[in-house]
Amino acid sequence: MNNAVLIIVNYNDSENTINLINNVKSYKSIKKIVVVDNNSTDESIDNLRKLNVRKLHIIESIHNNGYAMGLNMGAKYAMEEYKNPILIFSNSDIVIESENTIKNLINNFKNDDIKVVMPKIKEKDNFSYGWKLTSPFQDLLMNIPGINRKIRKKYRYYEEEYFNTDTSIVDCIYGCFFLIEGEFLKKIGYFDENTFLYFEEYILGRKVKMNNKVSIVDNREFVIHNHNVSIGNNVTNINKYKIYKKSQFYYERKYNNANALIMFLFKVFYYINLIPYKITKK
Repeated sequence: MNNAVLIIVNYNDSENTINLINNVKSYKSIKKIVVVDNNSTDESIDNLRKLNVRKLHIIESIHNNGYAMGLNMGAKYAMEEYKNPILIFSNSDIVIESENTIKNLINNFKNDDIKVVMPKIKEKDNFSYGWKLTSPFQDLLMNIPGINRKIRKKYRYYEEEYFNTDTSIVDCIYGCFFLIEGEFLKKIGYFDENTFLYFEEYILGRKVKMNNKVSIVDNREFVIHNHNVSIGNNVTNINKYKIYKKSQFYYERKYNNANALIMFLFKVFYYINLIPYKITKK
């Protein structure tokens, strides 16, 4: 079995991070727990340093340059320490009820075409899965007020029946918890650090396809996502929107081959959709 390394990016969220560490610290299938603190402004570092967990390694970033960079710092450390580890990326507000979940997810990598694996994500009473990659035009339609919600389900999401098998191939995995083969992540250049907080999943999905490999959901396993984190809660809604759109524009240009007209229209609808945030702020 490959060495598995759990990587958590912490920003002002040590309570959840410590809960997750305590949740998995006895799991023998996880060789190392790496916490990258993204220059927290609270007591996170002091709280993390108090932990007496032998397999824990803390990386302190002197700047917060985004979630992707934090993920890369943890991944590169793991790659230096182990030969082709399985990298487990997790939000801090995740609960893994059984070590068998980790073991079973790792077993999927016996198929060489599979490079990214996620379980079902339980959020309250519902399960979330991966989603489809869409064209620039489809993405543009989903930015138009009034029709975006109506067509999002049609273009972006798989039918529920699609996940009735043991495993399902998906274009994009849900980024709050997933596993990836370390050497493959290195091969594709790690995560693109030109994004700050969003669109890592879309870019990863494109890179997996470009290399003729697949991402899957293991529908037999699940983890719980408590949604009481973390990175997003430290940013106002209007700033989340601006960060999201900046990452989307970068993704559409560089990875989704959006032309100049599409990009112009994206920016038009960006300003239109910005109006409610400004009204609410007032």
